[in-house]
Amino acid sequence: MHELSICQSLILQIDNIARTQPGRVHSVRIGVGPLAGVEPQLLANAYPIAGAGTAAEGSHLMIEQMQLRVRCRLCGTESAPPPNRLLCDACGDWRTDLLAGDELLLLSVEFDTTEIAIEVCHV
Repeated sequence: MHELSICQSLILQIDNIARTQPGRVHSVRIGVGPLAGVEPQLLANAYPIAGAGTAAEGSHLMIEQMQLRVRCRLCGTESAPPPNRLLCDACGDWRTDLLAGDELLLLSVEFDTTEIAIEVCHV
């Protein structure tokens, strides 16, 4: 299951971001394209394991499905075909360039700073 190693790399990025922010990591939002080569449900299952003992421990992982986009080399049309049929929607040509859909992106990391505010009030 390579989703665990992907989550471990994701956690490293989150830890680097968390070092510069106050509060604890509340939620993480990632984008996964249909051709990214990962199974979103397996990624969601691996996330708590990879995050144990890190800044991301206990945070919520939100996975957004990214849209597949291609551009036709013949007519220049951009379209969103299904992952198993990368043909131009306009002319049907098979010579297309992938514009989006193979990515796995860290979109956002949200921090919960309410604990910090409470601690400051009690000091």
